[in-house]
Amino acid sequence: MTNMSLPTIHMAAPMPGFPAHQRFVLVRLNDEGLLYAFTSIDNPELRFLVVPPEKFFDNYTPEIPDEALALLGYPQAEDLLTMLVITAGRDATSANLMAPIVINQVNRMAVQVVLTGSGLPVRAILQRGK
Repeated sequence: MTNMSLPTIHMAAPMPGFPAHQRFVLVRLNDEGLLYAFTSIDNPELRFLVVPPEKFFDNYTPEIPDEALALLGYPQAEDLLTMLVITAGRDATSANLMAPIVINQVNRMAVQVVLTGSGLPVRAILQRGK
């Protein structure tokens, strides 16, 4: 069930494969702030499990392209929240480092950035950092 009192996040550009879904909420799923559900307001059954990268990948600092920054309203770096979409597998959980969801926390606009040519993996094994 989605908590509709959470701030609405608007996709500045549709997520690849989900053009009809523009409004989401970020629902915290555990007390430690390690796991969230990026949930569609229009279809709460559509949700992506996401994690903050700094908890799992110490050196993850993707370069956000100018086009994405323009869509987000040219935010200050400290106003950006980056989340990684994760996939739970039978033996391990992986994170998509190549396509983070980047949120401008001031205007609540978001975009999933596809960092083509970055060499970052689509499936990096998730391991809890220090």
